[in-house]
Amino acid sequence: MKRLIPICCFLLMTLAVTAQNNVEIAGQCENAAGKRIELYYYEDMLSRAERLMDATQIDDNGQFTLHCYANYPRLVVLQIENYSQSFYIEPGRHYNTYLPHFDWDQDERRNLWLDPVALPFEFLNLAPDELNLRIARFEETVDSFVTANRVWFDLKYHPQKRYMDTLEALVHKRWPAGQSARGDQGGTFFERYVEYTLAVMRLSLHFASRKQLHNRYLAGKSVLYHDENYMTFLFALNEDAISKGTRRVGKNRLIDWVRRADLTAYMDSIGTDPLLFDEQLRELAAIEALKESYYDHDYDRTGVRAMLRTISTSSKFPEHRKLAENLLASFQQAERGTELPVIELPDADHNIHSLDEFRGKWVYLSFVRVGDPNSLRELETMAHFRDSVYSKDSNVLFVSISCDREFQKMYHFLHNSRRGQRYNWLWLHFDRNYRLLERYGVVRYPTFILINPEGKLHYNITPSPESGILLHGPWEKKKTPVEENALPFFQR
Repeated sequence: MKRLIPICCFLLMTLAVTAQNNVEIAGQCENAAGKRIELYYYEDMLSRAERLMDATQIDDNGQFTLHCYANYPRLVVLQIENYSQSFYIEPGRHYNTYLPHFDWDQDERRNLWLDPVALPFEFLNLAPDELNLRIARFEETVDSFVTANRVWFDLKYHPQKRYMDTLEALVHKRWPAGQSARGDQGGTFFERYVEYTLAVMRLSLHFASRKQLHNRYLAGKSVLYHDENYMTFLFALNEDAISKGTRRVGKNRLIDWVRRADLTAYMDSIGTDPLLFDEQLRELAAIEALKESYYDHDYDRTGVRAMLRTISTSSKFPEHRKLAENLLASFQQAERGTELPVIELPDADHNIHSLDEFRGKWVYLSFVRVGDPNSLRELETMAHFRDSVYSKDSNVLFVSISCDREFQKMYHFLHNSRRGQRYNWLWLHFDRNYRLLERYGVVRYPTFILINPEGKLHYNITPSPESGILLHGPWEKKKTPVEENALPFFQR
């Protein structure tokens, strides 16, 4: 009996691990050996908060295997460096992928944040009814029909509803739906994907009103938090419907309630909309409206944050609490006063430096590329003012992070060029840490970030050197004016 106990424990542990991972993604890459590959999913479709599911290093043979758990079809993202590809996974599936030879240096010639490049992953041995293939065939049908009749779908002209009806009839004939075709919540994930995609098209082309779509897809039905396409449709339905004011509640009243962080009055006021009588849908719409208000300069951001914090702690719906938390976290990333994550990067001599070691100093951080003309222009301005800034205040430090793919590019620039010798301050290399760039909000070069002595972000958007910030920076000690005709011991 005693011998059976360890065996039973082992079997239980094996079953537990198997239950945690029911999806496997294996792949062969032509020229990606040694690179890190990551698998992400979106925690919600409003904040788009990314969560890591699994990660590994592609081996010397170009092979990798990732595991994750899914209890429902879910959109995931495969990412290598700053290139990615999204697709849907289904519970219990094994995916074989192949990545052909890829040009990893494209980010040196184009801005991938403005002009992204997808990883050309190919999926092997998929069944004919596999979800991604069905979605691809559906989208190809829609794209072909819209292209062939593009004038009647163009908002610059006068879109014709009969063409949308024809498209829907064509889609439903090719993919007969069950209950979901009647606006119910039955049917498969694919059927709901088709219905919500067509619904968003009808909304954007003004072929259906908010009320019509609400009555068909939302009224009297449960909220499908787990279905990303349903949530995308719901958020599209309420986009700008509240934050810009309504017929019943003007924007100025909303602005005042947000300024006072009066969530009760805010919720009661938007509840006058017949489409938001339902408490659950109303709170979801309020969360979306508060996100829009955060990026509207007419609203008070402090009030927005306070109201979202109230929802995150007191909402009766756990999904809403998590959604509010994710939004608050997304706001905080680029907000003044945010504590920035500690990073450790190598300098030109491969010595590792941590930004945490510069606490107590003002750190003017610049993300640059040594071959970029805009970066070189700003670096020249920094070099011109460096001595005067350092002489005025010893608590100021310039730090440049080279975001060139190859470390040697930074090394030769600093040690073997006349220009590089002028930039005599600390230089670090980003060490191909693309998640670091994303976390610091670096979407172009150069990007500047000012960190205060407490290690926190000083500006939402840090001015560049050419703005004149180096002439009179926030690190300068403010001189208290001396009152005229005052005795020395009365001077403040």
